[in-house]
Parts: sequence; C-alpha cells; structure tokens
Amino acid sequence: MNLLITGGAGFIGSNLIHHVIDDPRVTKLINLDCLTYAGRLENLEKISQHPKYIFERVDLRDKAATLKVVEKHGITHVMHLAAESHVDRSITGPGDFIQTNIVGTFNLLEACRAVWNGDFAGKKFHHVSTDEVYGSLGATGLFTETTAYAPNSPYSASKASSDFLVRAYHHTYGLPTVITNCSNNYGPFQFPEKLIPVIIQNILARKPLPVYGDGMNVRDWLYVRDHAEALWTVLNKGQIAETYNIGGHNEWANILIVELICDTVDEFAPALGGNSRKLITFVKDRPGHDRRYAIDATKIERELGWTPAHKFEDGIRETIQWYIANQDWVKSVLKK
Repeated sequence: MNLLITGGAGFIGSNLIHHVIDDPRVTKLINLDCLTYAGRLENLEKISQHPKYIFERVDLRDKAATLKVVEKHGITHVMHLAAESHVDRSITGPGDFIQTNIVGTFNLLEACRAVWNGDFAGKKFHHVSTDEVYGSLGATGLFTETTAYAPNSPYSASKASSDFLVRAYHHTYGLPTVITNCSNNYGPFQFPEKLIPVIIQNILARKPLPVYGDGMNVRDWLYVRDHAEALWTVLNKGQIAETYNIGGHNEWANILIVELICDTVDEFAPALGGNSRKLITFVKDRPGHDRRYAIDATKIERELGWTPAHKFEDGIRETIQWYIANQDWVKSVLKK
C-alpha cells in the first residue's frame, strides 16, 4: 500500500507511524502535516531517514496542495488523523476547528474521490474520530457504534460533522470508508496541554494542579500504543462502511488520575520532596463539560480480534517515566 497518514507529526499520528513503518504491507508512507503548534517532527527523528518515509508539509485547508499529494504519491490507503483536538481551544477559538476538521476533511475526501475516480479496488479511507461526538453519559451505560450523536463543544461538533461527511461520501460516491471513534488517549509525545502531561509537568515544576469542577468527570483512557495497534487492525481488517469504537476499558475520574500521577511522580522523583497532592487546586468548570464518557469496545474485539494490551496503572507509569526522561522535548514543544 501507498499509505497516507495525515497529522503524522502529532501525538497519535507519530505513535502510529512508528508502529506501522516496518510493516511489509507498506510500500511507502507519506506523512502529511502542516506542523501547527502540536505537530513536531522531533517525534519522528528515529524514522526520518527510513527508505519508506516521505514528509509533505501541507495544510489540508489547501485543496490544491492536498490533491497534489494524493495524486503524486499514488495513494491507495488513507489514515486521516489531522485535526484540531483541544476542547478548551475550541471554546476560545472555534474557527480553526471548523476549517481544519470539517473543510480539511472535505478536501481530503474530494482528493481521493478525484484520484481514485471510481476505481476503489484495494483502496481504503480510514477516518479517525472521537467518542466526544456522542455527548455525555450519565452514571451508567456505554457508548456503542449506534449511539446517537450529541456533541456539546465546538471541537466535538466539528468532529461529528467530519464523521457525517465521510459517511456521506461512501453512501453517495461509493468511497471505501471506515470510521473509528476512540476514547481519551495518553502516552509519549502528547502535547502538554492535555490533562495527564499538564499534571506531570506541573508536579515537576511544583506548580498548582488545576482540576475542573469537583474532579469527578469520568473518562475512559486508552494508551496511545494500543490505539495505534487498533487503528492498524481496522485499516487492514475493518469492513467498508463500518464504524468501530476503540476504548481502553479504563474508566477513571479526573481527580483519581491526578492523585495517582502525584503518588507516582513522588515515587519516581523523591528529590521533589513528596506530598504532591497538596498542589491540587480545584478551578471553575469549563463550559459544556461532559460528565462521563465510556466506550463499549466489544464490536472491534468480537469482529477484528483487538483488545487493549495495557492496564491504565501500567501505561501511566510508562508515560510518567517518558516525560521525566524527555524534558528536553517538553521544553522545546512549550517554547514553540
């Protein structure tokens, strides 16, 4: 396959590229990324000289440039991860989310439709989305692939819109598409604006640890390397026009995660003085903050044989160790 991964310099994308670059099914791998604040080529230093790897600095909002990449490289498979993804940023500046997540996805779909021109044999367009499109759960229940969409933030609304576009391009034009909706990711290379890396960095700097509301908002956490394996499984085994939910079977309240990170950093870095829980600071809740997300991932397990390999307690320890050992990376990212 001539594989196009969009957003490959980002958090999930870079982990995915590391996961698939040596797979014999991949003839060449094109990483399309416009290198926003969250895109870092440093994430890919280890494979930057790989004979299969090609980097294209292109913004999906540029329709002509996007078409050129798909055409020039004879793309046969797409894994579309490029997106603006931070809910807080979508609240203060929703315009970028509309342009990148909706218009960018439209441009990529149009490029594939034009280049493939009805010859869909051996082709696949895999759209990577989020569980946030489903809205908020109560104390019980799980999101399934048939849960009605009810997005509550500009970010989740933009992702819901892109999901619907992908679905429409299959039903209208026959484009061979598949969609995945994942729960919250964590792990190496995550930009330090999301909960887990923010808490790690603030503990190391002995800064306050901001926790929204009462801290009891619940998320299902998925180790990014497990997610990469799931995405690759769906691209190769997933059925056209299907949706697969990808979850980690790890529901945690935010405050419990923060406390676990505090205790683990205290263990790994005793020189900080311990008792990091004293840094926890409850702050005003953000607008439209969904109370609980939880994924029912039985379909991907039953039909494709994927299950997460990491327990949260193990994955979070690996993640904390990675951030402590890669402070130069963090400082470089924050400087940008």
